[in-house]
Amino acid sequence: MGCLDCFDGGVARQERLEEERIASQEARAKAAEAAEKRQEQFEKSAAGRAAKAQMQAAAKQASHTNKGEPTLKWQMG
Repeated sequence: MGCLDCFDGGVARQERLEEERIASQEARAKAAEAAEKRQEQFEKSAAGRAAKAQMQAAAKQASHTNKGEPTLKWQMG
């Protein structure tokens, strides 16, 4: 088959590559859509709501840090 590519000028190869590229784009689009649906389902689930609440609590905790003071204070004496 390698020799037959020489006779058609590589047109069949270019067509095959174009078909593969289109199929790849379609597969990526379907995968992105499926991932978006899974994300929406997760956000609606109890685990998703708990994860969101935990992230908000962590962000709140991070905003109320000790503002440069050491966590442990040592005293001499």
